[in-house]
Amino acid sequence: MERNTLQIRHLFLRAGFGLSPGEWQRWKLASLEQAVEHLFSEAANAKQLQLTTENGLTEADKKERRKADRKLLMRQNADWVAHMASGTSNALLEKMSLFWHGHFACIQRQPKLAAQQLRTIRQHALGSFRDLVHAISKDPAMIRFLNNQQNKKAKPNENFARELMELFTIGRGNYTEQDIKEAARAFTGWSSTLLGKYKFRRRQHDFGPKVFMGHKGRFNGDEIIDIILEQPATARFIVRKIYRYFVNEQIDEARVEQLAETFYADDYHIGRLMRRIFTSSWFYAPVNIGRKIKSPIELMVGIMRTLQVEFDSSLTLIFIEKALGQILFRPPNVAGWPGGKSWIDNSSLMLRLNLVGYLFQATDVNFRTKAEFEAPKRNKAMKKIKAEVNLQPLLNQFSNYKYSELVAAMSTYLLPPSSSIDPDWLRQFTANGHAEDQVKSVCLRLMSLPEYQLC
Repeated sequence: MERNTLQIRHLFLRAGFGLSPGEWQRWKLASLEQAVEHLFSEAANAKQLQLTTENGLTEADKKERRKADRKLLMRQNADWVAHMASGTSNALLEKMSLFWHGHFACIQRQPKLAAQQLRTIRQHALGSFRDLVHAISKDPAMIRFLNNQQNKKAKPNENFARELMELFTIGRGNYTEQDIKEAARAFTGWSSTLLGKYKFRRRQHDFGPKVFMGHKGRFNGDEIIDIILEQPATARFIVRKIYRYFVNEQIDEARVEQLAETFYADDYHIGRLMRRIFTSSWFYAPVNIGRKIKSPIELMVGIMRTLQVEFDSSLTLIFIEKALGQILFRPPNVAGWPGGKSWIDNSSLMLRLNLVGYLFQATDVNFRTKAEFEAPKRNKAMKKIKAEVNLQPLLNQFSNYKYSELVAAMSTYLLPPSSSIDPDWLRQFTANGHAEDQVKSVCLRLMSLPEYQLC
């Protein structure tokens, strides 16, 4: 594999979800500078993602409304996945939004608030981390999830203040229990209306003096956030998490420190940090390529982009997410999805390896789930994966290759460069005859290999 082609593939897998066959043909020989500029230019001009927020019920009891909301959340989930997989979406913006969606983990139960929070994340995903944290602190979904509705002067609730520091900004070891108590006082009265709008309730706010991280003053929540962002440890915490997600789970602390210093000096500008990463030579070093296990969403979106997959219903997609252990808008807890090797276990490995085959065959699958989702009980046992696969874009790119060349070309497109596939070994598992059958069978076998689970 030519070095430039290897870099292009790596860039689009990490900064997005891989390339469709047509995109691969367009970008595989482009310069790295052109590709990076393309990703950021698209992000700057991206349109807002529209998700349906109303369940259509004007008069209904609470049980019916909750049921309708669950169905609408599934539809929003499927719509976002379909948008990630579409050729019209901006891959970098969606990948960054997915990252922040896991970072600011928030279990959603109301479709309107879920869509509102995702809009907030997408608005700031490549902008200022400072602005993003301030916006999330006033986000009604987050306020309700972390019980800041109950954070009042007479009885402070520490949930949001604790998670703000432990998980969202500075990390453990960089604050005290007293800092949590003082920060909780600063966030008293931060609430939301029944219509899902942020509301500051003055009578519930503690306007008294506070001592936080060595600072004294009558701080409010915004000032607490700014004090946290004054600490270089905050930049290190965020950069380390970004490095683990986009570069390598094995952290290079010296490199993280260098990036964090620049991130801090740049007042936490996310886009410039990511551009710095994607244009650095070390990002494309062999040690960082093909070493990351794809998350379930990355895996599914990549498959959908390659095979032009369209699922018959949002329920089918939710079942797959449930079985693989990552349901959008439903993280396991406020810490989000742990990632890495946790994606692979006995309940998910076989489905991962056989998922492409199931899509081709529209077969019944016995899901052994890692996570629970509120779905109708009748769907508890066997689930049928129903989807349409369009192989024409793949055929347009690869049907003119001879067999040995076909295996090499498709391996370059689908697998990490460290993979070594013997065409003669693979031939026993692939079809003979028409080029269309060969392309389909080679594609199926390559995408069913363990190596395909890596990016």
